[in-house]
Amino acid sequence: MTATRTLQRIVATTDVHSAFDNARPLLSHLHGARKEALIVDCGDFFEGSGYYRLAHGMIERDVLTRLYDVLAPGNHGWTHHFEPELHRLTVCANVVDAPTGDALFRRLRTTRIDDRRVAVTAVIGQQAFNSIPAEQRANHHVTDPVQALRELMLAHHHEVDDWVLLSHSGFDEDLKLAAACPFLDVIFAGHCHSDQYGPVHVGDTLVLKGRELGAGYALAVPVDNGWAAGTAHLPDWGPAALPAELADVERKISKVAQKLTEPLGHVSDRYRGRLPDRHQLVTDIAARLHTGLGATAIVLNETALRPTPLGDTLTLGDLLAIEPFDNQLVHARIPDKPRGDTAALLARLTEQAGPLVTAPNPLPDDLRTVLTTGYLADTYLDGRTHEAGLRLSQAVQHVLTTPVPEPGEGDTR
Repeated sequence: MTATRTLQRIVATTDVHSAFDNARPLLSHLHGARKEALIVDCGDFFEGSGYYRLAHGMIERDVLTRLYDVLAPGNHGWTHHFEPELHRLTVCANVVDAPTGDALFRRLRTTRIDDRRVAVTAVIGQQAFNSIPAEQRANHHVTDPVQALRELMLAHHHEVDDWVLLSHSGFDEDLKLAAACPFLDVIFAGHCHSDQYGPVHVGDTLVLKGRELGAGYALAVPVDNGWAAGTAHLPDWGPAALPAELADVERKISKVAQKLTEPLGHVSDRYRGRLPDRHQLVTDIAARLHTGLGATAIVLNETALRPTPLGDTLTLGDLLAIEPFDNQLVHARIPDKPRGDTAALLARLTEQAGPLVTAPNPLPDDLRTVLTTGYLADTYLDGRTHEAGLRLSQAVQHVLTTPVPEPGEGDTR
């Protein structure tokens, strides 16, 4: 913190997911709020749009290092938090190096807010941690957040007056954390993308969440007997111009935005002029892959896609907003334990990865391999046997416009 800042409150964002189509309101508000507010984020600032896919995190890095004070790591953009500039800002109490047991991040930051000594820490939930691609979290281990927070409190209770938690666990999980850790004053929630925003009182603890995708923020302010908290929307418009020190960030955003307008084809009648239903879109993709590639079985998770409203023309920005994670389609082995019991396999996958779509439906019980995403193959199945020669984004594009290409055809964008 610089000597010129006298902090009076905390402003928290969450799950921004590289949503920079209308970034000016968020950037302008955070820049102005920094004079008196500690600016924090609850995870998943990265990934989720074409801005990340084309600029590879450069824009997000600039925004975080210029405007934020403390970051919680999320399951998206996990590796970026190990970059030196962002690692210095990141806290997390419950992830360690598996071989040594050493903390991967600083466990807490302390600062003064309205003359109170405030500890700011973070946790990532077990489900969120498990959804990090396996290769990104190799040799990393998540511990029980309740135990980690209690140990932290016992070690530092004499040094601070108040405790603030940045949680990337989901709102319902944070309500449980509040009940188990009553010493927490405020929990800023993230990860869940639910309609719960709060604030909710759990004893003396306030649980709340800012609007996702850069649409708003959460706010906490010390008051006589504790904390007051609330949430706010950002306006749909920003100021006429951003502060001069953010002008280069806006130029980078504008440069990528121009590339995202590239047309890819006319949207089919089925999807033109509407917001695609995610389940229906994934179902159409699975059916097309099943017939077009001749695979015995297809398994796709609905959360691989993030529908966006479509007009007459599919643009590169539309495609990368719908399929922001650059999934490769692969053939994957079924683990030995549930083999022969597809119901058990699908139940386990649904619990871990969210709603699924299969083709055929139901799946045969004698499956040994399925066509799926590399993410599901490496994270929840028994690894990939070989790549299908097709990316999920190509399948999305051709379902929305033209037929899926034959196996082995490259991306012609």
